[in-house]
Amino acid sequence: MKKILSFMDWGIFALRSYHYILLASRVVIESDLSSRTLLNVIWLVAALVVPMIFWFPGRRMNKTWFCILELLLGGSYYVNSVIFPDLTSKADYLLPSLTMGYLLTKQTLWIIPAVAIVPFFFQSYLRLPWEQTLSVGADNLLFCFIGIWASFVANAYYQKNELVAEVEQQNKLLTHYAAEIEKMTLLEERNRMSQELHDTLGHSFISLIMSLDASIALWDHKPAEVKERLIRLRTLAEKNLDEMRNIVHEMGEEEESSLTSQVEELVDSFREHTGTDLTLSLLGTEQPIRFEVRQAILRVIQESFTNALKHGKASHLQLELRFSEYTMQLFVRNNGKPIDKLEYGFGLTTMKHRIERLGGSLFVSSEGGTVAITEVRCEIPLKGVMIYDEN
Repeated sequence: MKKILSFMDWGIFALRSYHYILLASRVVIESDLSSRTLLNVIWLVAALVVPMIFWFPGRRMNKTWFCILELLLGGSYYVNSVIFPDLTSKADYLLPSLTMGYLLTKQTLWIIPAVAIVPFFFQSYLRLPWEQTLSVGADNLLFCFIGIWASFVANAYYQKNELVAEVEQQNKLLTHYAAEIEKMTLLEERNRMSQELHDTLGHSFISLIMSLDASIALWDHKPAEVKERLIRLRTLAEKNLDEMRNIVHEMGEEEESSLTSQVEELVDSFREHTGTDLTLSLLGTEQPIRFEVRQAILRVIQESFTNALKHGKASHLQLELRFSEYTMQLFVRNNGKPIDKLEYGFGLTTMKHRIERLGGSLFVSSEGGTVAITEVRCEIPLKGVMIYDEN
């Protein structure tokens, strides 16, 4: 891109230089050596060199002063060459008009009418026909607009070059952010698995070790009791193995399970083991849901069920899931005793943090009366979900 811009600048510069060098060489070759010839050569050299003090490709970019000096020096020589028909080097003003159009800015918009009016400076003096004067002015104006068009093309390439550079920079940032997000995701998953293992297996293994120590101490004195202990420990070890398999299952195949099927399994298991009257309502069509969102919803349901039985002594629970295109809503209601003063303990705090990290919200309300109702209400966005740092 930069090569194209440089090529266009140098191309315009070369055309303008060719114009004045050609005029000066004709003056030297075709005219007698005289003071007038010397004056014309100096005039042309000044018209070529002086404006370049303010504009030179890749170095100086004061376009306003370049156009002013170009019009004063080059334009005046053009008018002089027309007024004095015996001048051996006839000039036109096409290439200078092209150059000024190429360098046009908001401060030099006056150039457009100026190059068109130049022929009228000498029209009355030479008594030229209006048609000829208009033709010369139109030619100057046409070349000026050709220069403007070339400038638009150059600016378009420049803006494209800037945009490409910006896109490349953004791509580098996105690549960096993607790597950071992947790193954070792996760290979060490792922490989650550590917490899961700690919560599910840590206590069981401690009990297992303590029971084994007690069995070793009783081995010689009460072998029958030791045998009974070992049988119970084997059952506990099998249970721990099943829990570990469930955790591994969450890491692997859990992604393919739908939230609806998981909730139905959870509800069936809860009914079977507690005998609680529990109704399930599923409204809407389930959209593809991320693993973190499904896990958070399942944990909220589990915690809500446990609190309803443990603290509220509820006999009836109602679970309702509402799916829409952009959000998912969860309602868990129970008829247990109302909460006099709501305090966010460890369980509720954990639930609230899980949901808020996914950009959602969680509320707990409790009402007394003829039929007491305690409700856990949760809403999570399904599109544009952002996981926030807990800190």
